[in-house]
Order: sequence, then C-alpha cells, then structure tokens
Amino acid sequence: MLTFAAAVFFLIITPGPGVLSTAGVGAGFGGRAGLRYVAGLCIGTNLVALAVVTGLAAVILADPRIRWALFAASTAYLLYLAFCIATAGARLAFIRHARAPGLVNGVILQFINPKAYAVNTALFTGFPFLGTSYLGEVLAKFAIVNAIWLPIHLLWLWAGIRLHELDLSPAAHRAINIGMSLAMLAVVALAAGDFFARF
Repeated sequence: MLTFAAAVFFLIITPGPGVLSTAGVGAGFGGRAGLRYVAGLCIGTNLVALAVVTGLAAVILADPRIRWALFAASTAYLLYLAFCIATAGARLAFIRHARAPGLVNGVILQFINPKAYAVNTALFTGFPFLGTSYLGEVLAKFAIVNAIWLPIHLLWLWAGIRLHELDLSPAAHRAINIGMSLAMLAVVALAAGDFFARF
C-alpha cells in the first residue's frame, strides 16, 4: 500500500496539464475561481479513473478516431496554454481568459488530458496490495488517490495565488512565464511521444 501511495504522489505531483493549469487559474483569477476549477478537475479525474476501472476507457480508446480526436484536442489546448504563458511578457499570468475557468472546464480538461488516462491506468491496473478482494482494492485505491490528489492540487493552487501576490520584477515575471511555457511544451512533447509509441 505504501508503494502505491508513493506512486500516486510522484505521478500526480509532476507537472501536467491539471497542476499547471491549476496554478494558472490561481494566479490569474484567485482562490475562489481556483477552488471551483480544482473541484472540476477532481470530478473529471475520478470519472476517468472510473472509466479505466470499468474498462470503458479501453473500449472507447480502441477506436483510433477517438484517440486521435482526444490527442488533437489536448495538444491544441496545451499549445494554446503554452502560447498564452510565453506571450504574457512581464505580467505574471499563466492563463488569460475573459472569464475564469470553472467546474465544467476542469471536468473537460481531465476528459481530454492524456496524463489522466495514463496515470489512472498505471495506478488501477498495477500495484496490487489486497489480493483477497478486487472491489476492496479498487475502493481503497480511489480513497488513497483522492487523499493525495486533492492536497497536491490545492498546493499548486496556493502557489499560483502566492506568485500573483508577490511584487516581482518584470524580468522575474518574464522568466517565470517562459519557464512555465517550456514546461507545458515538455508535457506536449511527452504526450505526443507516448501517443505515437502506442498508436
């Protein structure tokens, strides 16, 4: 069980679309909007996990057209986000929208997020620790994943809010924006490499 918990921690804390966009919503729109967005991400990741556990994801993703559509949607969103970050200039702004992303945006991002499928597949198909009951193990894994997932995303939200509140120089803002943009491009490259390796 400890090995599973460690795997959850390291798979979730690494920068991906969910945590990076969480920091962006916190930086751009504050805590209240950020909490709504995190709630949507949480619902979305649990729906993805449920799809993985029930086999629905395997059935749906067996159709190459659906895999291509999800890949294209997630890649387009991540490239757009990286562009917004890179062109923010000296403003500390991970995401710029006319309106704050909310609960529905969080759910949708997890639905098209390739990392959500990869992480949940790895966690729910591997790391067995209750050999006596598959249902008991799945329920325990849902509890452990959520107990780790939520604080990590709230920590990224807090980091985004704090960065927004800091009185940093324009050069520091620009460096943060470029660093976040490069991180998003790395996520796109990793997702593309994984997608084409599996296709």
